[in-house]
Formats: sequence, structure tokens, C-alpha cells
Amino acid sequence: MSRYALLAGNGRFPLLALEAARKLGHEITAIGIKEEASPEIDALAARSHWISLGELSRLIEILREEQLSDLIFAGQVKHAKIFSSIRPDWRLFKVLASLREKNTDALIGGVMRVLEDEGVHVLDSTLLLKPLLAGAGPLTRRKPSSDEERDIAYGRRIANALSAVDVGQSVVVCERACVALEAMEGTDEALRRAASLVNGRPLTLVKASRRRRRLLFDVPVTGLGTVDAMRATNTTALAVDAGRTLLLDKDEMLRRADETNLAIIGMDPED
Repeated sequence: MSRYALLAGNGRFPLLALEAARKLGHEITAIGIKEEASPEIDALAARSHWISLGELSRLIEILREEQLSDLIFAGQVKHAKIFSSIRPDWRLFKVLASLREKNTDALIGGVMRVLEDEGVHVLDSTLLLKPLLAGAGPLTRRKPSSDEERDIAYGRRIANALSAVDVGQSVVVCERACVALEAMEGTDEALRRAASLVNGRPLTLVKASRRRRRLLFDVPVTGLGTVDAMRATNTTALAVDAGRTLLLDKDEMLRRADETNLAIIGMDPED
């Protein structure tokens, strides 16, 4: 049996990770972010604690109290909340003051350096959910059409060009034109914004992992909500990075995609 701490943000990702850990016999202490995490984590974890955004010192205190040195980040913290709702304690204030850029990557990098200095190892966020990672090749019955393939190739070039500037992970394309880039609003809202601009023409969604060597935080995630948003916005194809994107509720997600003839494909992240 292994012992881990799990810092829980929003969405189903932390819940699925806790369920998987229980099946594998791991002991997990969950630390929920009050503004983000579901109260369901209390029932799924061996022990649970709650902190507010900005309480970096309290996070470190809990890890010491629990004698835990391995920490998994699971679930998102909405980008807008990081910059509008955060009330930093003295430790996080020092991190913020030291940053040359105030983007999400820089903030998480600063927090990780503090944790590492305290002897905390931040582990791959997908550690407990490897079976839910997207495979390579077509994942749905329908493969992308030749037009969708061209939009995917174009969208991936854009996503890779954006990899260093901490914009969102998704690009929405229509007929080899970039219609929308995901920012703080999230993927589903980016799709809705794109749909409002193309007068009903089909869209293609490309979701990229920024070619990170390790998936420590902000892992690309898609699931039932994304499929529903695709259906509502005439988004007919989705490309994700194979081995680096979590498909939450994977079987049901792909079943729903097949019901409406959507195409979902896992791409080699190095291409």
C-alpha cells in the first residue's frame, strides 16, 4: 500500500482518482480547495482536510501533520479564480512577488518550488488514472474526414505555437481558419463563442498538452460535458494528445460521441 496526498480542485478528476486509489489499495489523504472541490471527496478519502485558495502554508502544515511527502494535483482551479479570488498567505505572497510573469504556469511553478524545498514531491497527476488516458488513433467509430484532418493539422500547429505563452489548451478551427482560442473561460465556453461566429458551419476542436515532459498539473481533460458542448455547437471532430489527455467517463463519453457520429482521435503529441 502506498500513501499519497491529493490536492483536489473542481470536476470529476479528483473523484475518479480517489475511487481508483481505493480499488488499488492506496491510502489517500485528500486536501480539498474550498472554492473548487466537491464535498464528495470526504467519503472517498481515508482522511480529508479543506483549505482556501492561497493557503500555501496550511497545505504544507497538513502534509507535515500527516507525514506525507508525495502530493498529486487533481482537478482544475478555474483560471479566473486564481487571479480574482485568491487571498495569498505570507508564503504565497512571497511566491507571487517573485514572479516575473503572473500567468498560471509561472504561479504553479513557483508553488512547486516551495513544496520541493519543503521535501514534498509533486507527482504525475495521471498516476492513478492511466486507463483513462486517450489511446492513439481513432477512438470513435467514425474517423475524421479529410477536411477535418486538415483542420486538425492546422489547429495543432497553432496549439504548439501557443505552448510557451500559457493560453488555454484548446483551439477551435473552421475551414483552416482559427475561430477561437481557449482562455480563462474554458473549453466549452470557447466552443460556444466559436459557434456564434461561423453561422452554423462545422467546427473542429483541437486540445493539446503543451508537450510537457510530465503531467504535474492542468492535465488536458475532456469528458461528457465536452461531447455535449460539441453536439450543441456543431463541432464534429475532436483531436487530443494520445497518452496525455484524460477522457473522464471514457466509455460513456465515446458512446455518446458515436451516437451523433462525432469523430475523436488521439494524436502523437510529438507530431
